[in-house]
Amino acid sequence: MKQLVLLVGTLDTKGEEYLYIKSLFDELKIPSSLIDVGIMPHDVSCDVTGAEVAGIAGYDIEELRRTGDRGQAVKAMMEGLMRIVPSLYETGKVAGIMGLGGSGGTALLTPAMRTLPNGVPKIMVSTIAEGDVTPFVGDSDLIMIPSIVDIAGLNQISRVVFRGAVQAMAGMIGCENTLAEDDCEKKPAIAATMYGVTTPCVTRARKLLEENGFEVVVFHASGNGGRTMERLIDVGAFCGVLDLTTTEWCDELFGGIMAAGSHRNEAASRVGIPQ
Repeated sequence: MKQLVLLVGTLDTKGEEYLYIKSLFDELKIPSSLIDVGIMPHDVSCDVTGAEVAGIAGYDIEELRRTGDRGQAVKAMMEGLMRIVPSLYETGKVAGIMGLGGSGGTALLTPAMRTLPNGVPKIMVSTIAEGDVTPFVGDSDLIMIPSIVDIAGLNQISRVVFRGAVQAMAGMIGCENTLAEDDCEKKPAIAATMYGVTTPCVTRARKLLEENGFEVVVFHASGNGGRTMERLIDVGAFCGVLDLTTTEWCDELFGGIMAAGSHRNEAASRVGIPQ
Protein backbone atom coordinates (compact mmCIF):
# COMPACT_ATOMS: atom_id res chain seq x y z
CA MET A 1 0.00 0.00 0.00
CA LYS A 2 1.33 3.44 -0.94
CA GLN A 3 1.73 5.53 2.21
CA LEU A 4 4.66 7.93 1.72
CA VAL A 5 3.64 11.59 1.97
CA LEU A 6 5.89 14.18 0.35
CA LEU A 7 6.35 17.36 2.42
CA VAL A 8 7.68 20.08 0.14
CA GLY A 9 8.72 23.56 1.24
CA THR A 10 11.31 26.17 2.11
CA LEU A 11 13.02 24.67 5.14
CA ASP A 12 15.32 27.67 5.50
CA THR A 13 12.33 29.81 6.56
CA LYS A 14 9.72 27.27 7.68
CA GLY A 15 11.75 24.44 9.13
CA GLU A 16 10.03 24.53 12.53
CA GLU A 17 6.60 24.20 10.96
CA TYR A 18 7.59 21.32 8.67
CA LEU A 19 9.28 19.42 11.51
CA TYR A 20 6.07 19.77 13.53
CA ILE A 21 3.98 18.39 10.66
CA LYS A 22 6.46 15.55 10.15
CA SER A 23 6.19 14.71 13.86
CA LEU A 24 2.39 14.44 13.48
CA PHE A 25 2.75 12.01 10.58
CA ASP A 26 5.27 10.07 12.71
CA GLU A 27 2.68 9.90 15.49
CA LEU A 28 0.21 8.41 13.01
CA LYS A 29 2.92 6.01 11.79
CA ILE A 30 2.72 7.42 8.26
CA PRO A 31 6.09 7.73 6.49
CA SER A 32 6.87 11.21 5.18
CA SER A 33 9.72 12.67 3.17
CA LEU A 34 10.99 16.27 3.46
CA ILE A 35 11.94 18.00 0.21
CA ASP A 36 13.65 21.36 0.59
CA VAL A 37 13.15 24.14 -1.95
CA GLY A 38 14.87 26.85 0.07
CA ILE A 39 18.26 28.12 -1.07
CA MET A 40 19.76 29.37 2.20
CA PRO A 41 21.75 27.17 4.62
CA HIS A 42 19.90 25.67 7.61
CA ASP A 43 20.20 22.80 10.08
CA VAL A 44 16.94 20.99 9.29
CA SER A 45 17.52 17.40 8.22
CA CYS A 46 15.74 16.56 4.95
CA ASP A 47 15.53 13.75 2.42
CA VAL A 48 16.05 15.92 -0.68
CA THR A 49 18.18 19.03 -0.24
CA GLY A 50 17.77 22.40 -1.89
CA ALA A 51 21.07 21.82 -3.69
CA GLU A 52 19.68 18.61 -5.21
CA VAL A 53 16.46 20.32 -6.29
CA ALA A 54 18.38 23.15 -7.96
CA GLY A 55 20.91 20.74 -9.47
CA ILE A 56 18.35 18.55 -11.21
CA ALA A 57 17.20 21.67 -13.09
CA GLY A 58 20.78 22.62 -14.02
CA TYR A 59 21.37 25.35 -11.43
CA ASP A 60 24.11 25.73 -8.84
CA ILE A 61 22.72 26.66 -5.41
CA GLU A 62 25.87 28.53 -4.39
CA GLU A 63 25.49 30.74 -7.45
CA LEU A 64 21.83 31.34 -6.62
CA ARG A 65 22.87 32.45 -3.13
CA ARG A 66 25.59 34.75 -4.44
CA THR A 67 23.40 36.54 -6.96
CA GLY A 68 20.59 37.16 -4.46
CA ASP A 69 18.04 37.22 -7.30
CA ARG A 70 14.81 35.98 -5.69
CA GLY A 71 13.04 35.59 -9.03
CA GLN A 72 15.83 33.44 -10.42
CA ALA A 73 15.92 31.35 -7.25
CA VAL A 74 12.17 30.71 -7.38
CA LYS A 75 12.42 29.77 -11.07
CA ALA A 76 15.25 27.33 -10.39
CA MET A 77 13.58 25.61 -7.46
CA MET A 78 10.23 25.43 -9.25
CA GLU A 79 11.79 23.76 -12.27
CA GLY A 80 13.69 21.30 -10.09
CA LEU A 81 10.67 20.42 -7.98
CA MET A 82 8.54 19.85 -11.08
CA ARG A 83 11.05 17.18 -12.14
CA ILE A 84 11.62 15.56 -8.75
CA VAL A 85 7.98 15.13 -7.68
CA PRO A 86 6.88 13.11 -10.76
CA SER A 87 10.04 10.98 -10.60
CA LEU A 88 9.34 10.11 -6.95
CA TYR A 89 5.73 9.30 -7.82
CA GLU A 90 6.90 6.88 -10.49
CA THR A 91 8.57 4.75 -7.79
CA GLY A 92 5.09 3.65 -6.75
CA LYS A 93 5.48 4.66 -3.09
CA VAL A 94 3.98 8.17 -2.99
CA ALA A 95 0.46 8.44 -1.57
CA GLY A 96 0.13 12.23 -1.30
CA ILE A 97 1.85 15.61 -1.18
CA MET A 98 1.56 18.57 1.20
CA GLY A 99 3.01 22.07 1.34
CA LEU A 100 2.84 25.26 3.41
CA GLY A 101 3.36 28.78 2.17
CA GLY A 102 2.48 32.40 1.75
CA SER A 103 1.92 33.95 -1.65
CA GLY A 104 5.44 33.17 -2.86
CA GLY A 105 5.55 29.67 -1.44
CA THR A 106 2.12 28.85 -2.84
CA ALA A 107 3.20 29.96 -6.31
CA LEU A 108 6.42 27.95 -6.02
CA LEU A 109 4.97 24.67 -4.74
CA THR A 110 1.62 24.22 -6.46
CA PRO A 111 2.89 23.70 -10.05
CA ALA A 112 4.81 20.61 -8.91
CA MET A 113 1.85 19.39 -6.88
CA ARG A 114 -0.34 19.62 -10.00
CA THR A 115 2.00 17.26 -11.87
CA LEU A 116 0.55 14.35 -9.87
CA PRO A 117 -2.52 12.59 -11.27
CA ASN A 118 -6.04 13.41 -10.10
CA GLY A 119 -6.90 11.20 -7.16
CA VAL A 120 -3.49 11.62 -5.50
CA PRO A 121 -4.19 13.82 -2.45
CA LYS A 122 -2.62 17.27 -2.72
CA ILE A 123 -2.95 19.72 0.18
CA MET A 124 -1.61 23.27 0.21
CA VAL A 125 -1.93 25.20 3.49
CA SER A 126 -1.74 28.81 2.35
CA THR A 127 -2.15 32.36 3.60
CA ILE A 128 -3.96 33.24 0.37
CA ALA A 129 -6.37 30.30 0.19
CA GLU A 130 -9.36 32.52 0.94
CA GLY A 131 -9.18 34.37 -2.40
CA ASP A 132 -9.27 33.33 -6.05
CA VAL A 133 -7.14 30.17 -6.07
CA THR A 134 -7.61 29.39 -9.77
CA PRO A 135 -3.98 30.23 -10.67
CA PHE A 136 -2.75 27.68 -8.12
CA VAL A 137 -5.34 24.91 -8.44
CA GLY A 138 -5.89 25.09 -12.20
CA ASP A 139 -7.85 22.06 -13.39
CA SER A 140 -6.40 19.76 -10.73
CA ASP A 141 -7.94 18.38 -7.54
CA LEU A 142 -5.51 20.26 -5.31
CA ILE A 143 -7.04 21.28 -1.97
CA MET A 144 -6.22 24.73 -0.57
CA ILE A 145 -6.59 25.12 3.20
CA PRO A 146 -6.54 28.67 4.65
CA SER A 147 -3.75 28.95 7.21
CA ILE A 148 -5.76 31.60 9.13
CA VAL A 149 -2.50 33.07 10.46
CA ASP A 150 0.78 33.68 8.68
CA ILE A 151 3.08 30.67 8.52
CA ALA A 152 5.62 32.11 10.91
CA GLY A 153 6.20 29.77 13.84
CA LEU A 154 3.95 27.54 15.90
CA ASN A 155 1.15 28.97 17.98
CA GLN A 156 -2.28 28.05 19.32
CA ILE A 157 -3.93 28.78 15.95
CA SER A 158 -1.36 27.39 13.51
CA ARG A 159 -1.08 24.12 15.42
CA VAL A 160 -4.83 23.54 15.06
CA VAL A 161 -4.67 24.25 11.31
CA PHE A 162 -1.63 22.03 10.77
CA ARG A 163 -3.13 19.17 12.77
CA GLY A 164 -6.31 19.39 10.73
CA ALA A 165 -4.36 19.29 7.47
CA VAL A 166 -2.38 16.23 8.59
CA GLN A 167 -5.53 14.43 9.70
CA ALA A 168 -7.18 15.28 6.37
CA MET A 169 -4.23 13.83 4.46
CA ALA A 170 -4.19 10.70 6.63
CA GLY A 171 -7.90 10.16 6.03
CA MET A 172 -7.56 10.73 2.29
CA ILE A 173 -4.84 8.09 1.95
CA GLY A 174 -6.85 5.62 4.05
CA CYS A 175 -4.81 5.68 7.26
CA GLU A 176 -5.63 6.16 10.94
CA ASN A 177 -6.00 9.91 11.50
CA THR A 178 -6.68 10.32 15.22
CA LEU A 179 -4.00 12.40 16.93
CA ALA A 180 -3.54 12.74 20.67
CA GLU A 181 -4.78 15.95 22.29
CA ASP A 182 -2.48 18.94 21.83
CA ASP A 183 -1.08 19.53 25.33
CA CYS A 184 1.10 22.55 24.54
CA GLU A 185 1.23 25.20 27.26
CA LYS A 186 -1.13 28.10 26.65
CA LYS A 187 0.74 31.41 26.96
CA PRO A 188 -0.51 35.01 26.79
CA ALA A 189 -0.92 35.69 23.07
CA ILE A 190 0.02 38.78 21.10
CA ALA A 191 -1.19 39.34 17.54
CA ALA A 192 1.27 40.72 14.98
CA THR A 193 1.00 41.64 11.30
CA MET A 194 3.68 40.86 8.73
CA TYR A 195 4.11 41.21 4.98
CA GLY A 196 7.22 41.27 2.81
CA VAL A 197 9.61 43.98 3.93
CA THR A 198 8.42 43.96 7.55
CA THR A 199 9.44 40.30 8.00
CA PRO A 200 12.89 40.97 9.58
CA CYS A 201 11.38 43.45 12.04
CA VAL A 202 8.49 41.19 13.05
CA THR A 203 10.79 38.17 13.33
CA ARG A 204 13.08 40.05 15.71
CA ALA A 205 10.17 41.40 17.75
CA ARG A 206 8.61 37.94 17.93
CA LYS A 207 11.84 36.47 19.29
CA LEU A 208 12.06 39.11 22.03
CA LEU A 209 8.42 38.63 23.04
CA GLU A 210 8.73 34.84 23.10
CA GLU A 211 11.83 35.14 25.28
CA ASN A 212 9.63 37.04 27.74
CA GLY A 213 6.92 34.39 27.96
CA PHE A 214 4.47 35.47 25.25
CA GLU A 215 3.15 33.58 22.25
CA VAL A 216 3.14 35.66 19.06
CA VAL A 217 0.49 34.88 16.45
CA VAL A 218 1.49 36.41 13.12
CA PHE A 219 -1.09 37.41 10.52
CA HIS A 220 -0.34 37.86 6.84
CA ALA A 221 -1.49 41.40 5.99
CA SER A 222 -3.29 40.22 2.87
CA GLY A 223 -6.79 41.55 3.51
CA ASN A 224 -8.25 38.40 4.97
CA GLY A 225 -5.38 38.29 7.46
CA GLY A 226 -6.22 41.71 8.85
CA ARG A 227 -9.96 40.97 8.98
CA THR A 228 -9.35 37.68 10.77
CA MET A 229 -7.03 39.32 13.30
CA GLU A 230 -9.58 42.05 14.08
CA ARG A 231 -12.30 39.40 14.61
CA LEU A 232 -10.12 37.38 16.97
CA ILE A 233 -9.12 40.51 18.91
CA ASP A 234 -12.83 41.25 19.38
CA VAL A 235 -13.47 37.83 20.94
CA GLY A 236 -10.61 38.20 23.42
CA ALA A 237 -7.98 35.95 21.84
CA PHE A 238 -5.08 38.36 22.49
CA CYS A 239 -3.64 40.50 25.26
CA GLY A 240 -1.90 42.89 22.89
CA VAL A 241 -1.37 43.77 19.22
CA LEU A 242 1.92 44.46 17.45
CA ASP A 243 0.49 45.98 14.28
CA LEU A 244 3.71 46.64 12.35
CA THR A 245 2.19 46.16 8.91
CA THR A 246 -0.68 48.44 7.90
CA THR A 247 -0.39 47.96 4.15
CA GLU A 248 -4.03 46.85 4.00
CA TRP A 249 -4.99 50.51 4.49
CA CYS A 250 -3.16 51.37 1.24
CA ASP A 251 -5.33 48.85 -0.56
CA GLU A 252 -8.48 50.16 1.16
CA LEU A 253 -7.76 53.79 0.25
CA PHE A 254 -6.37 53.33 -3.25
CA GLY A 255 -8.27 50.37 -4.69
CA GLY A 256 -5.86 47.53 -4.04
CA ILE A 257 -6.82 43.85 -3.97
CA MET A 258 -5.78 43.13 -0.35
CA ALA A 259 -7.90 45.59 1.62
CA ALA A 260 -9.17 44.61 5.08
CA GLY A 261 -12.15 46.95 5.18
CA SER A 262 -12.73 50.38 6.67
CA HIS A 263 -12.68 49.21 10.31
CA ARG A 264 -9.10 47.94 10.36
CA ASN A 265 -7.16 48.83 13.58
CA GLU A 266 -10.33 49.41 15.64
CA ALA A 267 -10.74 46.14 17.57
CA ALA A 268 -7.88 46.71 20.03
CA SER A 269 -9.41 50.00 21.10
CA ARG A 270 -12.84 48.40 21.50
CA VAL A 271 -11.58 45.68 23.83
CA GLY A 272 -9.02 47.89 25.60
CA ILE A 273 -5.72 46.13 24.94
CA PRO A 274 -2.35 47.70 24.04
CA GLN A 275 -1.70 48.17 20.33
